[in-house]
Order: sequence, then structure tokens, then C-alpha cells
Amino acid sequence: MQQPFALPDASLHTRVGLVLTGLAACLLLVLGGLWLHATRNAVHEEVEAATRVSGQWLKVMLGQLQALPEAERGERLLAMTASIGRVRANVLEVRDAAGQLRYVSPPSPYKAGRTAPAWFAALLASDLPGSRLPFAGYELSLHPDPSRAVLDAWDELLGLAGWALLLLIGLFAATRRALARALRPLNQVMQALDRTGMGRFDTRLPRFASPELGRLSRAFNGMADRLKAAVDDNVRLETAKEVAEQMQARVEAERRAEREGIARELHDELAQGVTAVRALAGAIVQRTTEQPALHSHAQSIVAVTGEMQDGVRRILHRLRTGQSLVARLESTLDAWRRQHPIQLTSRIALTGEAFDDEVAQCVLRTVQEGLTNIVRHADASRVDLTLLQNGATVQIRLADNGRGLDGRPSGQAGCGLGLQGMRERIALLGGQLEFATPAGGGFVLQACLPVAQGRVEA
Repeated sequence: MQQPFALPDASLHTRVGLVLTGLAACLLLVLGGLWLHATRNAVHEEVEAATRVSGQWLKVMLGQLQALPEAERGERLLAMTASIGRVRANVLEVRDAAGQLRYVSPPSPYKAGRTAPAWFAALLASDLPGSRLPFAGYELSLHPDPSRAVLDAWDELLGLAGWALLLLIGLFAATRRALARALRPLNQVMQALDRTGMGRFDTRLPRFASPELGRLSRAFNGMADRLKAAVDDNVRLETAKEVAEQMQARVEAERRAEREGIARELHDELAQGVTAVRALAGAIVQRTTEQPALHSHAQSIVAVTGEMQDGVRRILHRLRTGQSLVARLESTLDAWRRQHPIQLTSRIALTGEAFDDEVAQCVLRTVQEGLTNIVRHADASRVDLTLLQNGATVQIRLADNGRGLDGRPSGQAGCGLGLQGMRERIALLGGQLEFATPAGGGFVLQACLPVAQGRVEA
């Protein structure tokens, strides 16, 4: 959450300068409070002293008027007060016996027409009592008036505030400039990070004079060296991997071409020769029914050549079909690994008898359907596939560490016919399909199929 009064677009040295300036302003406010307290005491003492002196002076003056006849005292009092004029830091009033105001001292000519703000005057106000002196039927009232002293304090405060403002502005400017100069190497660090992020791993920082920045420079350069070495290692590994893949693909292509060539040779040379021998032997069998000895040998030749044809057929099927199933399985597993984040380990050992086309297709579809069900329903993180050929049978085992058959609905439920269709397809070829849920959890699919077609008629 963004803090109040934050400046998201301000630079670091600007923010630090504002913080230091704010701290200085707080210190000046504290000093201003102390100055205000001292000024209030000074105003109080000044007005109190002026009031005390004015009171004593009035008493002396009234003592002198006592020597006059009583009838002249009142007029003489008004004349003297009028001639006195303004009494320092006080207001002098004269009222007659009826309470009517007969005289009030004129306002001070000092800074005439100006007054301090009321809130400031209230801060410096002091409760000083006035004094009353009766004389010859009149009453003289002396009221303390600190307005001029408060105005002097206000003018002094304005001057101090102006100097304080200039001081804060200068402090902010000086701090910002000093920080900008001190943090200038950080711009180099940021530029180096940007270049490194764009793939220029040869970027290095110079040695800075500051110990802290020097440690930062050494750490960055060390990191860049390790990063460049790691990138070079990855490039070498990728290159070696590509070379190995290309070599493996070339070896596989050569092997496939060799197998196809052998298959063509067997088909063109051996298979056709055996077929011709069997045809000749069959013709001899048909024409030697009356010659038992020759007829029996011809039948033996037909039987042996038939077995040779079956053998050649199995060899051709193994060369063309059995190995292509392994390649198709590996291609399917590689594609599945790239598409799903589930760890898949496989063990495929198909040797011995050659696969019938429909059996090979059933093996491939069983593996594909099992992996699809794991993605949709199992919530598994690991899958183990084992595909073994044992003589005339092939065994498929697909195990995962998912939730098994817990009865909960799947987040990607299909039509529910996948396992049933898999079972029917395998049974149609004379195989068996079983499911199991181990005690430790997960799900296991096990299938057993004959290598040669053993279709079961419905």
C-alpha cells in the first residue's frame, strides 16, 4: 500500500533531501516554540515594568496636585493628563464622579495603524491587572497595553520565518546536490544491470572510490563472471545436445534404411525363391499321385517351404513393424512430456517375435489412452510406463501416484467409455486388461496381449 504524501516519481536524492529538510523544519519549529515562550515572558516583564513605573509616576503627580486648592484640582488634573499624552505600554483614562469618560490617552504613534494577528496576540497575552486612583472626584484608570511589544515580536517572527524558509530551501538544494553527486555511481550500476538484462554478459563496473560502492562493484563483477561462465556452459551443452540428437537421428535413419534394405533383399531374393520352390513342389505333388515315393518327398518340400515362408514373413514383419512401433511409442512419449508437467519414466523392451499390425496399433492406443486418462482424472505428478515383450506376449504396465479410484468427480471428466473401450479392444485380440489401486495410492493399468494376432470372434 502506498504511503500518504509519497512521491512515486521523485528520485532518491529528492526524497532524501525532503526528509532531511522536514527534520530541519521540525527542529526549527521546536526552536520557534522556545522563542515564543521566551518572547511571551519578555513582553510580560516589559509591560509589567512599564505599568509599575507609570503607576508610581501618577502617584507622584497626584501628590503634587494635593497642594492646590480643592476647587482647582479637578481642572488642573485634566490639564496635566492632556499635556502628558501617551503613557508607555498603558492606556490612561479619566472619568468623573458620574462615570463619564473625560479623557483617554491617544494611541501610540509607534507603528501606527498596524496590529499583530489576534491569534498571535493571544499567544503572547498576559493577564496584568490595571490600577485605579481616585482624586478630587475623578478616577484615573491605568490599563496595561502590550500591543506594541506584541507587534514588535510579530515583526521579529516574520523576519525569523523568512530566514528559516531561506535556510530550508538552501538546505534542500544543498542536500539534493550533494546526494546526486554521491549517488552518481548508482546510475552506472543501473545501466550495467539493464545491459546485463538485455543479454550483454560482458558488462563490468569500474572500481569506485567509496568502500561501499567498491564492494558493490566487486560483487557485481563476480556475479557477471559466473553468469557468463554459466551461459557459456549452457551454450556448449545445448550444442553438444544438438550434435548428439543429430547423430542419433542419423544413426536411426541409417539403421532404418539398413533394415528396409535387408527387408527388400529378403522379399525380393529369398521370399520369391522360396515361393518358386514351393510352387514347383506343389506342381510335382499334383502330378505324382501315382508315384508314392516322389509324391511324399514333394509334399515334404511343400511343407518345409511353407515353414520357410512363415519364417521369412515373421522376419520381414519384425524389420518393418516391430521397430516402427518402438519409434512411434518414443515419439508419443516425447510429445506427451513436452505438453504436460508430469514426470514420465519409461522402460521399453520389445524384442523377439514380430508384432501383428493390429496388435501394434492396440499397444500404441492403449498407452495413449492410459496417459490421456492420467492427465484428465489422476491429479498425478509421476507416471511409470513399462512395456516388455516376453516371447509371444507383450505386457503393458502404466502406474501413477494420483488419487486412484476415490469416487470423486474429475475436473475434466470425459464420456466415461475410455477404459471400457480399451478393455474391449484388447479382449478382441485375445488379451487381458486389469486395473488395480495400490495401498499406497495411485492407479495401475496392466494389459497382456499376444504378439501375433489372436482375434476372438464375437
